[in-house]
Amino acid sequence: MSVSSSASASVSKNDYQRSFLFSSRSRFSCKPFTAGTMNSFSISPSTSNNFSLSSSCFLPGTTSGFGCTKVSVHRKGLCSHLPRSVLRLTLSQFSYFGAELGRETVVAHQPSLNSAKKTEHPTIRRRVVVTGMGVETPIGQNPDEFYNNLLEGVSGISEIEAFDCSAYPTRIAGEIKSYSTDGWVAPKLSKRLDKFMLYMLTAGKKALADGGLTEGQMEEIDKNRCGVLMGSGIGGMKVVSDSIEALRVSPRKMNPFCVPFSCTNIGSSLLAIDLGWMGPTYSISTACATSNFCILNAANHIIDGDADMMLCGGSEAPIMPIGVGGFVACKALSERNSDPTKASRPWDSGRDGFVMGEGAGVLLVEELQHAKKRGANIYAEILGGSFTSDAYHMTKPHPEGAGVILCMEKALSQSGVSREDVNYINAHATSTQAGDIKEYLAISHCFGQNQELRVNSTKSMIGHLLGAAGAVEAVATIQAIRTGWVHPNVNLDDPDKDVDINLLVGPKKEKLDIKVAMSSSFGFGGHNSSILFAPFS
Repeated sequence: MSVSSSASASVSKNDYQRSFLFSSRSRFSCKPFTAGTMNSFSISPSTSNNFSLSSSCFLPGTTSGFGCTKVSVHRKGLCSHLPRSVLRLTLSQFSYFGAELGRETVVAHQPSLNSAKKTEHPTIRRRVVVTGMGVETPIGQNPDEFYNNLLEGVSGISEIEAFDCSAYPTRIAGEIKSYSTDGWVAPKLSKRLDKFMLYMLTAGKKALADGGLTEGQMEEIDKNRCGVLMGSGIGGMKVVSDSIEALRVSPRKMNPFCVPFSCTNIGSSLLAIDLGWMGPTYSISTACATSNFCILNAANHIIDGDADMMLCGGSEAPIMPIGVGGFVACKALSERNSDPTKASRPWDSGRDGFVMGEGAGVLLVEELQHAKKRGANIYAEILGGSFTSDAYHMTKPHPEGAGVILCMEKALSQSGVSREDVNYINAHATSTQAGDIKEYLAISHCFGQNQELRVNSTKSMIGHLLGAAGAVEAVATIQAIRTGWVHPNVNLDDPDKDVDINLLVGPKKEKLDIKVAMSSSFGFGGHNSSILFAPFS
């Protein structure tokens, strides 16, 4: 059977797909044609387990588009003649009608390029600003409460209440004692989801509310250009753990949602579904550097013109038997159980490991003109940042801090910021023997001549939130910019011999007019990240 073309017929994409594209038994070959023969080509089906379409690279106004003579589409992959974007453009030239195989089908008219138009990347760098923040932490569940407690040196570290840990050598954590999803998450979903997803959803919605997005504005924004990029270092450990216990009884007892609810990307997906946001939506997992990777990639989507608004950050809920037990086995946790508030002590000579924490942090970031147009309150600007890899060891930092130094220096050079302008660093410093010193030496290498520089660690009061740490610390950094105060380093009673105390913030909050701030996060696997924030002007 042959199929003749006509310029008068068109049909929906769904009809086109039902008619033959996804049929498993048909094969179509399309005779080569050019713009001059746009209205006269034929398609001939034949029996096969695959389908193929071959033709000239037909584009209006050309005789052999992109200099290629043939293009073939097969179920199991694309041919190498055209890049994927060109292939999409080519297929979108035509609309089809007809339903069943064996019936004569007409292929439509002059093509339209609108549906496959590529995003045009801006030639002038788009500026990215922070317009909303949301947190769930052991010392506060909104940015102001959280930061006020940090300024006062309030510790959120205490004995674990989530489970009986009396047999564990570590029995303390930065645990969220009181948490509610009321008004943020539907009750039915709240009962089903892993806590890391709940933290992510509530913090995300709080960031939207903090960003002043009214119901009317939500209707007016282009949701095709809004996305969600939030991650987790570990994901749904509770769902997995519960499913393993159920499996011991019977596979039929398992939670049918155990697979999706353990995946790190589903939190972003659920929030995007709830908001109707159809822009870039996914997750990144780079251990304790997760949040920074998510924030920087979200900013890059805006800079590249892929989106105008993004929710980004990270979440973690590891305070459970397998989470604590896993890090106990690594010998990474503090065992200062008798005095929990003194356990997390970055740069102090008496540190004996980090303290686990839980929670989430989310930033609402926007393209500057988009934020101005809707009258948003701008908290700070993201100047840029960098990622690097130690390429050295799965868990140990590079002995010379090479990856960390490279990350900080790349962040400066790629953002066009001089090292003299950076006068505040919210460090990763987790209270481990090796990590604290390697990071400090890297900071000294990059910024040692800067007499104005002040450095602190938020983890001294809330513990290490793993994949959520970078986002929560980004909120602390932005709050420092907003308030003009940097929070203290608590428990720094006897500084390590390799540390210059003059660089570190003392036991009390300090006044600081921040010019540029850096927030860094590093993770298992040698993942390094640094972000530069500045007051908006």
